[in-house]
Amino acid sequence: MLKKSIAIFFLSFGLVAQLLAQKNFTMDEAVLGLYTNLRIEDIPQLGFQAQTNNLTKVVGNGETSAYVVVKPNQTVDTVLRLSELKTVISTSKNIPAIQWINKNQYYFTVANKFYKGNWDGSKSTISLWREIDENASEQKVSADGSLLTYCIQNNLWVVDKNGIAKAITQEKNENVISGQSVHRNEFGIETGTFISPQSHFVAFYQMDQTMVKDYPIIDWSETPAVNKNIKYPMAGGTTHEVKLGVYNVANGQTIFLATPQPLKNYYLTCVTWSPDERYIFVGVLTRDQRHLQLIQYDAKTGAAVKTLFREDDDKYVEPQHALYFLPGGKTFVWWSQRDGYMHLYRYNLEGEMLNAVTYGDWVVKSIEGINSKTQELIITNTKDDPRSTSIYAVNYNTGKMRPLSRVEGTHSALVSDNGRMVIDKYRNEQTPLQINLLDIEDKAYEVLLQAKNLLAGYQLPEVRNVELSADDGTKLYGKLILPHNFDPNKKYPVIYYLYNGPHVQLITNSFPASGNLWYDYLTQQGFIVFSMDGRGSANRGLKFEQAIHNHLGTVEMNDHLVGVSYLKSLPFVDGDRLGLHGWSYGGFMTTSFMTRHPGVFKAAVAGGPVIDWNMYEIMYTERYMSSPSENKAGYEENNLLNHAKDLKGKLMLIHGTDDDVVVWQHSLKFIKKCVDERVQVDYFVYPGHPHNVRGKDRVHLMQKITDYFMQNL
Repeated sequence: MLKKSIAIFFLSFGLVAQLLAQKNFTMDEAVLGLYTNLRIEDIPQLGFQAQTNNLTKVVGNGETSAYVVVKPNQTVDTVLRLSELKTVISTSKNIPAIQWINKNQYYFTVANKFYKGNWDGSKSTISLWREIDENASEQKVSADGSLLTYCIQNNLWVVDKNGIAKAITQEKNENVISGQSVHRNEFGIETGTFISPQSHFVAFYQMDQTMVKDYPIIDWSETPAVNKNIKYPMAGGTTHEVKLGVYNVANGQTIFLATPQPLKNYYLTCVTWSPDERYIFVGVLTRDQRHLQLIQYDAKTGAAVKTLFREDDDKYVEPQHALYFLPGGKTFVWWSQRDGYMHLYRYNLEGEMLNAVTYGDWVVKSIEGINSKTQELIITNTKDDPRSTSIYAVNYNTGKMRPLSRVEGTHSALVSDNGRMVIDKYRNEQTPLQINLLDIEDKAYEVLLQAKNLLAGYQLPEVRNVELSADDGTKLYGKLILPHNFDPNKKYPVIYYLYNGPHVQLITNSFPASGNLWYDYLTQQGFIVFSMDGRGSANRGLKFEQAIHNHLGTVEMNDHLVGVSYLKSLPFVDGDRLGLHGWSYGGFMTTSFMTRHPGVFKAAVAGGPVIDWNMYEIMYTERYMSSPSENKAGYEENNLLNHAKDLKGKLMLIHGTDDDVVVWQHSLKFIKKCVDERVQVDYFVYPGHPHNVRGKDRVHLMQKITDYFMQNL
């Protein structure tokens, strides 16, 4: 009995010592730690060599680093050593990001220089391939490594296979821009240049924004301050006009597709080449975003061949993906939310739907690869849980699915060219990062990395997953984050973090469990933190997202009031000391709460907030709010200038002076309205910062926000 007591004593003493040894996060660690001293271990440049199932990665550190190929039999071949690279590029300090063209050739960039490497299986020969203007942007290399396109200011250039640089466009009007993203990167648009499969043509966006009003962005670092005008099309106003050009590399001629007129009434997206280069497919969306046509165009003449099909919705259609052609080039996969969730559909070139590839009350998030042997697409989706991302293989002819990932969490996939091998990288609440190698044909499984948990030495909060119900019964997911020394007999203040705008999901099964080390830091200061995704946020289907249509800020606040009621029902929550914070759409939500539901929160910080949706960009706003002329009541309802007089509690607004997304004028107008109404409000700006405050200054930002809650809660 005595020995047992002694054993228990030493065990207890050991646990206490371990707890005492654990550290609190500093603010620097809470904000930047996952990018610096707490960076999660990974395998640099992990991927596949083109046309093979061989893994690639960087091994070693510093001067000893090398880029290697690992074959399935575990033989390791060195492709490029840093010491060898320095004989060609003396300034190199690490192995650059390598892009494979084929199994024997790759390229990489250093500043404005492009290098090609030829690898014979044992050694590489590196040579300078192209050198372009140091002011070039939007650089893109064709799949076969023969063409290079780039932009200089507003014009598009190409370097052909003979190394000759040619200007595809020579516009003198700086407001006519070619080869760059258009429509403010809505509708899944990430690029403005589309090189054809065999590199014979270059399709490109050409945007004329002459008719859009200038908007001033002031550089306050100069004396006197310098104005830089941007083109910012606001809801209900005049938008830019977009065309699609096709440049013939052989003869240097450009034609433009005969897209519907007038151009101001349409958005062009989902630009896709047919595998044989004869056609270009374009999603043509009406400005009200309720009607979409998929139109096939002749790449040589620009003429419309036919409309394959239409999609219509009384709220909005939102195309987000290019066509995905299947082997043989006669059928393709189309992404659509027509059945309520983002799913895949197989079509032929006559516009006939052959089958639904996926279906169910969950969403497809990505197509990562294809295995033509098994006739399967490798996709990521939310089939297992809306808070997780899983990897599945799905037969594109039959829709039969099988899971590839084995553990719930947030998975991403890298797939070999033939679709047989999959690199599965996942995180969940307990796992910082695990990387597995999957053979989808023989179901082999190999662990490549199990990252150490560098947070294990810190005082971590207790994270509880919460499920609530909206007023219509819809399930809502949240997280309650409690201090590591939580005492259920105490009363704690709560900081409620929210965003709740479209295309964003806060509550996921990932790492860290809280979702953000700053939340962990707040719990160390004696706060409880709560976060939740209300209706309108991402990955829950069209009904969930469209619930906010035409009334932004109304349904979402109703959902978060459910969250507030839940918090107040907890015996350890001080319902009189609730704080609220959000940025961008979350800043709009925060300011909305403090003015449209005054008194619910005692203190709040709103960053980069939308105040008046009439002043936000056309494409986004008119999708979710319709046009101001059509939905005047909706715009008035959520215009926070109309509610400034009702503000109660402590509110601080924060804005970057160079914000070109939610322009600075939003918060300035709110401040002026508060002055007019004799309502007190706090304010802070970050000179020189755009929509988000990043880098070392973000530490200052998060300290500013934390101090505000410490002072007022």
